[in-house]
Amino acid sequence: MIVLAVLAAASLTLSCSRDVPTAPSQGDAASAARRHSVTISADQAVSPVPPWSAPAVAVTEANFEQMKDLAAAALAAGHLFGIAEGASADDPVDNETANPADAGASTAQSGGPGSSSDTAAVPESSAAIPIYLALRAYAPDDASIDGAFARARGALLDQGDAALDAIDDDPLQLRRAHEVGAVARQIGRSAPAVIAYLDRLERVDQAQQANRLGEDELGAGRLGEAGSGGAIALFRQALQLRPDDARAMQGLAAAESALIRRAEAAAQADDYPSVERWLDLAQAVRPRADTVEHARVRLALQRVSRIGDLRDRGIRALTLANGVNLARGHLAALLRIAPSGDQAAVELRGRIDLAVHYGLFRPGQVFTDALDGVGRGPALVVVPHGAFRMGAGAEEADATDVERPARNIRFDRGLAMSRSEVTVGEFRRFMAATGHRARSVRRGYSTAYDERSGNLVRRGGVDWSSDYAGKPASDNLPVVHVSATDAAAYAQWLSDSSGQRYRLPSEAEFEYALRAGSQARFPWGTGNPPARSLNTTGGRDMSPSGRPWQNAFVGYGDGAWGPAPVGSYLPNRYGLHDLAGNVSEWVADCWHASYRRAPDDAAAWVNPGCRTRVVRGGSWAGSPVQTRSAWRQSNGVDNTNARTGFRVVREI
Repeated sequence: MIVLAVLAAASLTLSCSRDVPTAPSQGDAASAARRHSVTISADQAVSPVPPWSAPAVAVTEANFEQMKDLAAAALAAGHLFGIAEGASADDPVDNETANPADAGASTAQSGGPGSSSDTAAVPESSAAIPIYLALRAYAPDDASIDGAFARARGALLDQGDAALDAIDDDPLQLRRAHEVGAVARQIGRSAPAVIAYLDRLERVDQAQQANRLGEDELGAGRLGEAGSGGAIALFRQALQLRPDDARAMQGLAAAESALIRRAEAAAQADDYPSVERWLDLAQAVRPRADTVEHARVRLALQRVSRIGDLRDRGIRALTLANGVNLARGHLAALLRIAPSGDQAAVELRGRIDLAVHYGLFRPGQVFTDALDGVGRGPALVVVPHGAFRMGAGAEEADATDVERPARNIRFDRGLAMSRSEVTVGEFRRFMAATGHRARSVRRGYSTAYDERSGNLVRRGGVDWSSDYAGKPASDNLPVVHVSATDAAAYAQWLSDSSGQRYRLPSEAEFEYALRAGSQARFPWGTGNPPARSLNTTGGRDMSPSGRPWQNAFVGYGDGAWGPAPVGSYLPNRYGLHDLAGNVSEWVADCWHASYRRAPDDAAAWVNPGCRTRVVRGGSWAGSPVQTRSAWRQSNGVDNTNARTGFRVVREI
């Protein structure tokens, strides 16, 4: 009997010339283990694969043909090495079939690659490759045996390739591929097909090692998004070694998701520049995937929603007491996340500016306040904030020292001013509601126009309810024959009835509103007034008896003699009527003979107990010189006449 010698065991070495990522060294023992075994990552739970050695199979002249048939049957059944599926390691072995020469030897050798104590098996000595090895040793010149052995080796490599192809769905197939490799090394190390298979197996091992290290880096948050090292580079290395590696592609998808999560965290912190940076880095991980684009759209919508929320919060804050600073905080947050020129930012900034300068109003807005039990107050126009130069310039014609020195005044907040002078009807409601005794009523006379003489004369029985000539006045005429004290009392009544603060305008406020942005001699510029712009002394105007003005704007006519109903003429650029004409108006300031030492703001210049007040603005009987923007005049605080009325301002 010729007995096939047991093939010498060879080491299974995994090291190669490629640069493959390796785990940190654990010492010589671990290094030695790696040189002689393959360990798949712990999540795959694959134990090391030891080298393979063929079991002893006895071939004799008596069983030679039978062994050939047995090998052919095993090859046809795909039982190439190890313990075959479908039998048990503890099953009795048929000595006449499995190994007529030595039944006991087959059982003793059943612990090699592919063996399992809990699966159905057939002894390894009954597998095709061990038998063909024994047959080749017994009959080395038998060409049929060599051919069959080559087919068995090819089938072995086919099994290995199939196992490698299956590892994406079943990672444990990598162990089967290594078992095939262990056998292939022993039966055909120099064969080109074996070399190719082992090279493929080596690349798969390197890819799996790269995947394992990539997963470690991913778990530690080291993605390598900057382009050097990290999980992304390792997963890409795995794909270079093994294109379409599912584990590597899943790793890249996980890295992409981690970058998207960083973008989401940045969005929660309102750090949208970082959002874009993280999303751009995520996009580079898997350029063909649409995951990042979906995240980009989602976070963009979140950004829009956040911007809108900050805008709404800012606007709501403006309704609160001292809410401007809170609104500014919301605007600052909005500007950090909004694109340049975003309309929500523009809107909120505009609302804050309005609140700072106008409270809850806007420039040019016309409104009235409800009065307690007596209807509504006079129509008010919101005058825009700004700056101007108050007084007459050094070279202005007809100016006097009482109008100098000119100085710069700035209004940091707008104010609401009566659209026209206070009317007789509005003053009548005040008188009825309060029982106030006007100065002209208590005194029993006022200064009215006398048509026969063409002068203003003292006339008895004339009071606030009279017109310029002392006759009963229509309710839509500006109230005249009122003192500065009467005007202040009316403003106080409006304050008490509305809960808002009303007062007479300061001299600076009046001139600012009168000029309406102009620094010229007259509110409209130079020369004659524009048509229908104001009620003043016009060369074409005539009194009821045909008397003309002796000092007037030549060629101008306004169609009135005496005050006209309020609002009869065109408003100025701020929407205010009759500031330059109709009637002159009381303001809150005490009289001073110049602006030296005047306040540097728009506040009224008041001395306690002063008996002389300032009158501003031209009138129906004012000369061209008295219609200038800088013109001012003194008048006793208790004086009343047919040329002077008033209007109020309301703080906002």
